Amino acid sequence: MEQTQAYAPFDIIIFGATGDLTARKLLPALYYRYLDKQIPPQTRIIGTARSPLTDDDFKKRIHDGLVEFVQESYQDPENIRNFLNLISYVSLNGAEADSNWPELQAKFEHNKANDIRIFYFATAPRLYGDICDNLALKKLITPTTRIILEKPIGTSLKTAKEINQRVGKHFPENNIYRIDHYLGKETVQNVIALRFANPVFERLWNSDAIDYVQITAAETVGVGKRGGYYDGAGALRDMVQNHLLQVLCMVAMDPPISLNADDLRNEKLKVLRSLKPMTEQDIKNNTVRGQYTSCIYKNEKIPGYLEDLGKDQSNTETFITLKAEINTARWGGVPFYLRTGKRLAKKVSEIIIQFKPSAWNLFATPPKANRLVIRIQPDEGVSLSLQIKDPQKTYTNLRSTSINIEFPTAFHIRYPDSYEGLLMDVVKGDPILFIRRDEVEASWRWIEPILDGWAKNLTPLTYYKAGSWGPQEALDLLDRANHVWHENMTE
Repeated sequence: MEQTQAYAPFDIIIFGATGDLTARKLLPALYYRYLDKQIPPQTRIIGTARSPLTDDDFKKRIHDGLVEFVQESYQDPENIRNFLNLISYVSLNGAEADSNWPELQAKFEHNKANDIRIFYFATAPRLYGDICDNLALKKLITPTTRIILEKPIGTSLKTAKEINQRVGKHFPENNIYRIDHYLGKETVQNVIALRFANPVFERLWNSDAIDYVQITAAETVGVGKRGGYYDGAGALRDMVQNHLLQVLCMVAMDPPISLNADDLRNEKLKVLRSLKPMTEQDIKNNTVRGQYTSCIYKNEKIPGYLEDLGKDQSNTETFITLKAEINTARWGGVPFYLRTGKRLAKKVSEIIIQFKPSAWNLFATPPKANRLVIRIQPDEGVSLSLQIKDPQKTYTNLRSTSINIEFPTAFHIRYPDSYEGLLMDVVKGDPILFIRRDEVEASWRWIEPILDGWAKNLTPLTYYKAGSWGPQEALDLLDRANHVWHENMTE
């Protein structure tokens, strides 16, 4: 994203604007882009939700969100005041045709509308179809109108197809932007440059040199206010079907013929279609699901999932490890370990490329295999472990060290939040970092047998203490192949 690039004025209308996503992510992202002069003063930001708020009420909420979620050094009162002048609010239930649509229509009929109109659906996915029907009924869709759909797209292949079908009745595919904020993260995007701009890596990026791959998204927090949604979804639907499979695609895809959006997404789709289908035996052997329980940490009780949820029982997983395989010549025999969980020991999202060890050893100290670590968050960067001569011993002794690049330090910039770039990509009409319909359906096609197997209890729910790295079964899964999770590796 070119941070100095100016964009044409646009209108963005956010359905579900009183929710946490708007205050915590969307408006701070737009504010940062406003500070970088990418959002012209003619731009209009319109929040809609069922809450009966005035413009001033809504602006007060947004102001409080900016104070909480924008870095203090960027909170200039005049800039905040001018940014808030772009914002208005309409009390509206977008899923109901007889709601307050005339007030929203009036904003486009009685004022000069911008050519670019964006509707952001920060609502439950089951409402997407109804909202699109009403946008069409109220004649608010123009040829340049774009919509942004938050994940998850459905809860199954069937529901995903239904949502895509209903939305697709009113919008062509190239005007539908299915957002996955992981693809907006600079470090995930940097996988493309790391691989395809550095021949030393691309020539080794296959089963000849790579032993296994780990993709981890670990959180220290529990389910918090999302408990109602989360208990109906679980970690597999919430994180793996979208975020982790998209990261896997970026790591595993073949070089696209260009950086055109469809060329890149075609390669991601090939990966999804090449994932080895999970048989019932695979589900038993290669998946782990867990749920966090309470513990005492630093003399403080950390509640378990059921306590966070306020329920006596639940079979919902808050932790997953699974072993995926890709049936291609590039990746045959290389396991991809996907892991995500709540209330884990550390907040970290990372990709580990574990290279194979040397076929022979010349040294007194056995050399350790090289390892490439791509840190997605919180400390964005890349490190490569190397073996060098131990300077305190003879030339036959080795010591492990690493080349480490911390992106914010290396480039002396504030690393933007993922939503900043993604929102501006929609404004300029670039879908390269958004999910195409066939990708959504291909990922559900692979995930569904796992869900069905778990419904049959092929993989019994296990438990782990809050603040740990998950259940013992997750370690055992790797140990059976003599593999090790990153946090247990030695340099």
